Amino acid sequence: MFRFPEVATAAFQKILISTILIAASFSVFAQETKVSSAVDSTRIKIGEQIIYSIQVETDSTNLVVFPEGQTFNPLEVVESLQTDTSRIQNRFRLFKEYALTQFDSGRYTIPRQQVLVNDTPYFTDSILVEVANVVVDTTKQKMYSIKPAMEVPSGFQIPNWVWWFLGILVVIGLGYYFLRRRKKKQEAAKQLPPYERALFELQQLDQSQFLENRQTKEYYSKLTEAVRRYLEDEIHLRAMESTTSELIHDLEIKMEAGQLKLSRETIDELKRILQRADLAKFANSRPDIITAKGDRSKIEHVINDTKAAIPEPTEEELLKDEAYRIERLRKRKRKKIIYGVLAGVLLIAIAVTALITTKGYDYLKDSLLGNKTKELLEGEWIQSEYGDPLVSITTPRVLTRGIIDRPDEANEMLVGDETFIDGSLEKDLYVVVSTLKFQEGAKFDLNTVVEGVYANLEKKGAKNIIVKDEKYSTIQGVEGVKVFGTLELEDPASKRAVKKEYIILNFGVNQGFQQITVIFDEQDPFAEEIANRIMNSVEFENPTN
Repeated sequence: MFRFPEVATAAFQKILISTILIAASFSVFAQETKVSSAVDSTRIKIGEQIIYSIQVETDSTNLVVFPEGQTFNPLEVVESLQTDTSRIQNRFRLFKEYALTQFDSGRYTIPRQQVLVNDTPYFTDSILVEVANVVVDTTKQKMYSIKPAMEVPSGFQIPNWVWWFLGILVVIGLGYYFLRRRKKKQEAAKQLPPYERALFELQQLDQSQFLENRQTKEYYSKLTEAVRRYLEDEIHLRAMESTTSELIHDLEIKMEAGQLKLSRETIDELKRILQRADLAKFANSRPDIITAKGDRSKIEHVINDTKAAIPEPTEEELLKDEAYRIERLRKRKRKKIIYGVLAGVLLIAIAVTALITTKGYDYLKDSLLGNKTKELLEGEWIQSEYGDPLVSITTPRVLTRGIIDRPDEANEMLVGDETFIDGSLEKDLYVVVSTLKFQEGAKFDLNTVVEGVYANLEKKGAKNIIVKDEKYSTIQGVEGVKVFGTLELEDPASKRAVKKEYIILNFGVNQGFQQITVIFDEQDPFAEEIANRIMNSVEFENPTN
């Protein structure tokens, strides 16, 4: 018998054992994770929900990621429920449910869903679901027409931002008032003649607490500032910028030139006070209270002496002062006008804000800029009779005779056709009244006539025409069919699509056919009110079907 060498036998055994272990590991891994899916029903009605569930059995250490988002197309995910987890020995069983629905009838396939287990993808089986129509028995259940949406007026409530706006205005107003009041006091002091202003500043200095608080530097600063400003304004010296020696030198020059009749004693007194003030301001000298108050009295005497020493002004100087006074009055008047305009603008802003808050922006815009359809609605309306067979309606303007294209099948049955039009499709309001008279014994199809209207609208550029219809009855009790809906029309100026509403009343009265059409802008409430008023005014003379 043939035998393998012992070395070969050992190698073969190792390979065999490794192969078995690898196969076993794949087998264990394959058994380790199981993914399955199911639905609670494969047949539902439109809008009903089905529960789609995914079950995963895997090791407790594995990370599982379920599908999220709209991965179930063509079905829609209504809700993704929480994952339910249970333990089976050392394994986990994860259970995930999704609520799905569909709003169109048909047969749909839920596609395979991917579940990730430690980045390894697993796929569920696809499932076929049938969505059936809801059958309505119209013999037992009365059908009602679609009613237009109604706006429910909400109770009036002032927005929070209005209160914030008013609060800010109050704060600004108070701040402006106090600043203006302070500025007026300062301007009043500045507007006084130089002599009166100097005396006023000395009185203000007497009321201060500088000396009581030992603020000698501040006291002498105010004292010398009063006399320097007086000399600068009254005698036209550069007193505020000059040193003490420069100021005294300029006064001496004017005195020698005869422009100022001051005594030598007054100039020397002023010089001593200014020098003492310089020491208090720059050398930290502190004169006693009696000296400081004495200097204040002497400064007043200097001002009085200077006032008396100034020669009488010439006529030319008086004219200059008068021109200056007039110019100052003109500037003051201009300021008052500016402040008045600003106050008016503020009041207008408050009024506009109140109107927008209470009445709305559209009301304000229509009141200020005007609105054509609003003017039509509030203007004088005209009741007229049109066509044969006769139809009477009330409109804001008289309709003029026009032409509307109709299908050849409809024209072959006619012996009379009259059309009256006001406005155009591009404008805010378009009104058409058509009356048709058929040949004797002719049978006309209402759908054919309506299709003719739609064909005419499409020729004029109307798109996305949505159609709804319902039975209609006039105030006289004449029954007809109301066709209504929306359409889009391109604006020639802006090249943008404008959405419009249309209402078409159709009647078969007095061996004829009458049609009233109104087309208006969807966002214009005044045009909608005009359309309803026109439709409610339709009347017939001796109506017979």
